[in-house]
Amino acid sequence: MEPTEEKNVVEIPQEFAGQRADVFLSGFLTELSRSSIKKHIERGNILIDRKTFKPSKIISGGESLSVNIPPPEPCGVEGEEIDIEVIYEDRDMIVVNKPAGMVVHPGAGVAGGTLVNALVHMCKDLSGIGGEMRPGIVHRLDKETSGIMVVAKNDRAHKSLSEQFKSRETKKEYVAIVSGEMKKSSGVFSSPIGRSPSNRVKMTSFSKAGRDAETRWEVVERLRGTTLVSVWPKTGRTHQIRVHFSENGFPVLADKVYGGKKSRPGNFGAAGALIKRHALHAKSLGFTHPVTGKRIESSAEIPEDMVSVIDFLRRRDG
Repeated sequence: MEPTEEKNVVEIPQEFAGQRADVFLSGFLTELSRSSIKKHIERGNILIDRKTFKPSKIISGGESLSVNIPPPEPCGVEGEEIDIEVIYEDRDMIVVNKPAGMVVHPGAGVAGGTLVNALVHMCKDLSGIGGEMRPGIVHRLDKETSGIMVVAKNDRAHKSLSEQFKSRETKKEYVAIVSGEMKKSSGVFSSPIGRSPSNRVKMTSFSKAGRDAETRWEVVERLRGTTLVSVWPKTGRTHQIRVHFSENGFPVLADKVYGGKKSRPGNFGAAGALIKRHALHAKSLGFTHPVTGKRIESSAEIPEDMVSVIDFLRRRDG
């Protein structure tokens, strides 16, 4: 059954007796995410026996179910004409190469110039996320991290992509320039990550509330004083790659938060002067298309600022 703007009335089959209403509806209204269903229940857009109900209501079977999903409402975010590289796009999702220095969505102190502002302007076929005409953010990149991001255009895509990230079915590859020459050719950093108790801006492996985090890495090239690495994070904790490399003695080059003095641009000579942000790029992302089931593999070339640093280090080494 697909929700439409017109009222649909059906009888709930007896086989669903004993289930919570929100659980039943998430399997019945497959186009909607669990959070969207909750909002529509609260707004009275979904009724059982012509009455409003709580998501925790237990289904008896045989009740009448009516669904009246209104058109999406404006999300309140102004669209802005910002140049963003589009890697792939269809009616369900869009894959972009987020530039360094761009925040993903508006928040405290950031009213515009975000990826969401750009997508509201670019995507003319948004069909709504949670009842609002907005792009569906299913994962994030730090402001100064560049690279591949996938964004949903409708509830069905948002639900599928969110579940893939949560169940770790996606495959993410990053490339980073880190301070120090790593001796091993590959390895895995595995330590929990949580909010720092002494600095709420930072994450750390020494938090009592840390959650499991795993980062696999492999050396691509050793350059004097630095190492170019490929990185595959199994989990997606906040600042995960930056924390793991920093706490293992190889902070990402030019990382102002986790880099320490030796990794700061001003203290790294000419190489550091070539880059104004931490040298981390989300190179590729693999996932299953939320509608067709086809495997999608998207990638974005290493940006010019990181290439300039790599070329400089190579020339310096002769």
